[in-house]
Amino acid sequence: MIYTITVNPSIDYVLQLKNLNTGEVNRTSNDVKLPGGKGINVSRILKELKIDSTALGFVGGATGSMFEELLSKHELKTSFTKVQEDTRINVKINAVAQNEETEINGAGPAISADEKKSFMNNLNDIGEGDVVIMAGSLPKNLDATFYLDIAKTIQKQGAEFVIDTTGQALLDTLPLHPLVVKPNHHELADLFNVKFNNEQEIITYARKLLDQGAKHALVSMAGDGALLVTKDKAYKANAPKGTVINSVGAGDSMIAGFAGTFMETKDPIESFHMGAACGSATAFSQDIAVKAKIDEIYNAISITEI
Repeated sequence: MIYTITVNPSIDYVLQLKNLNTGEVNRTSNDVKLPGGKGINVSRILKELKIDSTALGFVGGATGSMFEELLSKHELKTSFTKVQEDTRINVKINAVAQNEETEINGAGPAISADEKKSFMNNLNDIGEGDVVIMAGSLPKNLDATFYLDIAKTIQKQGAEFVIDTTGQALLDTLPLHPLVVKPNHHELADLFNVKFNNEQEIITYARKLLDQGAKHALVSMAGDGALLVTKDKAYKANAPKGTVINSVGAGDSMIAGFAGTFMETKDPIESFHMGAACGSATAFSQDIAVKAKIDEIYNAISITEI
């Protein structure tokens, strides 16, 4: 089983209008409410790939109930921990004429000690052969080591983990040997306080993540494609042609494609191919990509050893 963890899920309230005029009353031309969260996005892609997953996280209040209702149409298996405070709302404003998108993200609920304990107890059934994917921001008052605590817990139980985060939180988990890490090239440069001049330099620093314990490193490079770096080899996926619509969920989709395929095949190159296809397919879609779009993009991607 794959378990996805979204500790700070959201209702994404997406508003579309012609122009955004600050300090004035604005009226939308269209709006939609979506169940948001990086781990939720991962579970949705896995569903498209017909790979089972269970979504974990904290959900609370009236907005939490609404979040679960919005999520129910996707028919995902869930095991959320209920909390006292409300699930957050993120507002995304798309000003069409200005070609600008503004985001206002809620902080999320404060998690009590008992609620955290209940969540950790929910991990007891995870064991050998399972993969846990942790992604996204932490709610207020959860320790910065929360992901590390989860990794230590599930590793003792025989499971593997994937972490999609940045900075010290990522570096702290590397000695526990995550199955895959996925910084973009800017995040990778920030990790080591450097600037990259070419792909070979990116590969060199991605391999440092492996030296510190990661099993595989994916590095997304936007319009320049993506890299898979292993201990002794590196591979590149081209960036297929298309109009980028939804860059937010693309990284989550890439993680889902890689982790889900690797769990089934143990083939890192095929997993990279599927991950790149899922990421690009979502980037070219209004919402998380559907299977038909993933299949279309898969055929437009080639993997080259470099």
